[in-house]
Amino acid sequence: MRPGLRVWARRAAAVAFCVLTGCSGAGAGAGTPAVPPPPASRAVITATPGDGTQEVPPEGPVKVTVAQGRLVSVRLTDAKGAELAGTVAEDGGSWAVDGLLPLAGRFSLDAVAEDDHGVRASRHVAFGSVAVARTFVAFFTPENGSTVGVGMPVSLRFSRPIADRETVERAVRVSAEPAVPVAAHWFGNQRLDFRPQKYWVPGTKVSISMRFKDVEGSPGEFGTQTRDVRFTVGRSQVSVADLDARTLTVRQGGKVVKTLKISGGSPEHTTYLGSLVVSEKFRVTRMNSQTVGMGDEYDIKDVPHAMRLTTSGTFIHGNYWADPQIFGTANTSHGCIGLADTKGGGKDTPAGWLYEHTIPGDVIEVRGSQGERVPPHNGLNGWNLPWSQWLSGSTLGIH
Repeated sequence: MRPGLRVWARRAAAVAFCVLTGCSGAGAGAGTPAVPPPPASRAVITATPGDGTQEVPPEGPVKVTVAQGRLVSVRLTDAKGAELAGTVAEDGGSWAVDGLLPLAGRFSLDAVAEDDHGVRASRHVAFGSVAVARTFVAFFTPENGSTVGVGMPVSLRFSRPIADRETVERAVRVSAEPAVPVAAHWFGNQRLDFRPQKYWVPGTKVSISMRFKDVEGSPGEFGTQTRDVRFTVGRSQVSVADLDARTLTVRQGGKVVKTLKISGGSPEHTTYLGSLVVSEKFRVTRMNSQTVGMGDEYDIKDVPHAMRLTTSGTFIHGNYWADPQIFGTANTSHGCIGLADTKGGGKDTPAGWLYEHTIPGDVIEVRGSQGERVPPHNGLNGWNLPWSQWLSGSTLGIH
């Protein structure tokens, strides 16, 4: 064999020996042992929502849990880097965001945990929230700045059904000056009324604070309102409609100021009994029997001096089409209380006088030997519930 070939053969053998035995040359750090990889953490982090999730509702959930370890840090930030507050459980096993997610946001969640050997694990997720959430508002009675009668309750009607009544009721505060205990009562899941035990004292100033913004009334449905409403209770006018005597006795401040002849509901269509509160006034309105489930009984396009007493269609109003002799002598209506009037309505008629001297919130206490008591939810007529029953309809009791 030629000398050059022998040198090449020795070098090839040496290389083969190193490959087989794992020896290292001086360039790889001769004499230095290989560094083993770090041990894996036993801590297992789970984040909700998952990475890449979109359309997350404001209420989330947004949370982190860890098994076989404790959380060291959790950081939730929006697209601008602003951090959203959250709370770690005392045992370090979980974390949850405080409050609601902003709408139409993009978020990054970074969590770090360590196991019982101090070995750390981390988790990163990114997700987005919904652009629009379902919302609710409250329509309120009476109007802001109004002057009302002593029987006017505070009535809130919600645009969507409320499932969490306690949370929504807690977001409303009704206060009075001079102070008087006020309590709430739920009529179904879309109406919340407030009143004191007895009629308001004349001159009382009432304030309503509504703080529904971001309040979750039902799963995935949030309030949007922050509103303050104030109204004043005017003079006391509580009248008595005696259906048997067919008279209306008007009292202001407890003193009789007028006695008027009336005609109430016929035996076939009796007038509701109880304390009925005037909720609306119409100088002229149309009354059609089809709207109250009585077929084609009547359709009067120009009923004068009409004042609503129930949602179902009971009014006290002027009547120009009936024989004037019926007033004070016979009950002939379809359930309303009628007073003599002229076509077009005149101020000098009995109906005209009552209209001019009545404001929303005035009370007409209807009495008689025939008729059913008005349901408390029919109109603004919660006064027909005893105080104990009224309180039972609240989730919080007296406010």
